Amino acid sequence: MTDTASNASRTGRETGLRPRLRALNALAARLLPLDLAQLAARLAVGIVFWQSARTKVEGFSIREQTYFLFENVYDLPLIPSDWAAVAATLGEHTLSVLLILGLASRFAAAGLLVMVAVIQLFVFPEAWVLHGTWAACLLLVLSRGGGVVSLDRALRIDR
Repeated sequence: MTDTASNASRTGRETGLRPRLRALNALAARLLPLDLAQLAARLAVGIVFWQSARTKVEGFSIREQTYFLFENVYDLPLIPSDWAAVAATLGEHTLSVLLILGLASRFAAAGLLVMVAVIQLFVFPEAWVLHGTWAACLLLVLSRGGGVVSLDRALRIDR
């Protein structure tokens, strides 16, 4: 055994890089609680989808431009373009509000994750870095819930 190892075993204190890294990890966990990360993830993605939803409507009507984009630009298979325009508009509005409020957070995150997958696969496949960031945030909420600052928690729906 080396002198350092025998000193560590006699004093009960570890030396080297490992205990320093553990201490830094513990400090980071105290300074950045999971609930703050969950709130940030919900707000970041929820606001992006809310803003996108708002571009699709004028008052209570879906804009003609939205129908045009779904018919001529977005290449969605298996669903008529007018249905896709309505579904995307309703989904973005509803799911983003639920996510921002933290109400049915896991459901909202799952729905938006499906939308992100569709956008990535069929609409803008070159934007995988952005979509990956959204997916990471949504996966955090899907796996851990909305966090302490959510209606889910206030209503005791989720932990």
